[in-house]
Amino acid sequence: MPTLFRFLAIVAVIVGLVYGAMLALAYLVEPKDRDVTVRIPSERLNPPAVSSTATPARQP
Repeated sequence: MPTLFRFLAIVAVIVGLVYGAMLALAYLVEPKDRDVTVRIPSERLNPPAVSSTATPARQP
């Protein structure tokens, strides 16, 4: 059983280090604000009109 306790202790230390690193990143690192521009093609905003001469869809 001593090896199981040693394994669990090592895993607990590793988990504690990862948790501490996440907390440090969350509290110490500040994100930088910046403007984001996304170009949208005009075809997506104004789709071309569908002509009335198109063939209708098939009906089963």
